[in-house]
Amino acid sequence: MTPENPFVYGEIVPASAFVGRNVERARLMADLASGQKIFLISPRRYGKSSLIRQAFTGLARQKVVTLEFTVASFSSYVAFLEGYARALIGLETRAAQARSWLQDLFVAVKPEIRAQSSAAGGGLTVAFPAVRTARDAARLAEEVFALPARIADRLGRRLVIALDEFQAITSFDDSAVEQALRAAVQQQRQVGYVFAGSEPSLMEQMIGPKRPFFKAGPVMRLQKIPGPVFAAFVDERFRKSGLQPASDLGAAIVDLAGNLPYDVQRLAHETWDDAVAERRKRVNLEDLHETMHRLLAEQDTLFEALWQKQTLGQRGVLRAVVLEHGMSLLAAETRERHRLGGPSSVQAALLALQREDLVAREDDGRYLVVDSLLREWVARKTH
Repeated sequence: MTPENPFVYGEIVPASAFVGRNVERARLMADLASGQKIFLISPRRYGKSSLIRQAFTGLARQKVVTLEFTVASFSSYVAFLEGYARALIGLETRAAQARSWLQDLFVAVKPEIRAQSSAAGGGLTVAFPAVRTARDAARLAEEVFALPARIADRLGRRLVIALDEFQAITSFDDSAVEQALRAAVQQQRQVGYVFAGSEPSLMEQMIGPKRPFFKAGPVMRLQKIPGPVFAAFVDERFRKSGLQPASDLGAAIVDLAGNLPYDVQRLAHETWDDAVAERRKRVNLEDLHETMHRLLAEQDTLFEALWQKQTLGQRGVLRAVVLEHGMSLLAAETRERHRLGGPSSVQAALLALQREDLVAREDDGRYLVVDSLLREWVARKTH
């Protein structure tokens, strides 16, 4: 029987594939259990959601009630409020009692509450069809945002909520939604919150001066996992699955994947699959590079279309980010070497690439291509 691949990507990783975040997990658990409101900021592919899941697993063992909720899943403010209310109500397992309680709870806007069939998962659904104006939505928000404290009180237990992709909340109603939510959560000492966002520039703006969440709670800025720690983890997972890695395989995978957790797990996963398919007992750098060639060939059409979509200026800057390792992009020598034009043109191209989530800016000021496969494709296929 084929053994199970020990590397996981494209989903929240299980505890067995979780690596290098023990300090962050312990801090997150301690702060949330004490009712703190934490802002967790990281670029995409850093393992933010997996960190939250592991922290919540630990909190559940302490009898803390947890709820994970993704803000960016909704297309309107009212849809978000309805979805958030449904998720919170789902924590109340006594559906019959919850129905009566909810009817009394909402005063400004009466909910439409229905019981779902067992085939649909059971429980209750809630909607607010009477909400038609911005004023209606504001009144509804006040009551929905007050729900966590009331539910924690009813359950007699602490509650911790993760609002993932939190930066998306600004698209609903400018700063009004931020003001309403901040006004509610600052009164809820028995409820811990983690406001998690994967667009660092937007999240930093949200917690800046003159914004409602300024100094609302501690900020965690997720960093990369230390390279040697990640490399040792990769090598160990290969060995435990019955494949002997070359002495430098883990380090090579981490380096080639740009030390991005998602990309490291992906490259290790695919290399492992190829080795097993070839019935190998050992895995070396040649195997790794064969896997990389396969992945690049599979993504060629997609990357070509993405490249053609960019302006000439953005293509030049994207290549410069790759070839210059994201450093000194505004320097005259760099601009001359890559024929980039003036500093303002380079800055505009960088902003456009960041908006498309192709490039991210590190804390040290360097820029990097978010997808390590795209980085390799640009280096090998463009001129």
